[in-house]
Amino acid sequence: MKTLDSQWRTSSRSGHNGACVEARYADHTAQVRDSKDQAGPVLSFTPAQWIGFVQEIKTGKLEA
Repeated sequence: MKTLDSQWRTSSRSGHNGACVEARYADHTAQVRDSKDQAGPVLSFTPAQWIGFVQEIKTGKLEA
């Protein structure tokens, strides 16, 4: 895992329309929040959980 970076980031593929999620690495966790509700809840994942989630997205396992 890369070094800790507490800056929130959006995907370069999000289209910058405000309807996306933001993610960051902080406090040894991967954190995700709704870009439209930045003061709202934040989901936290262990590095292993986050890596597994991203891998499932890449392989198409989570497509509806």
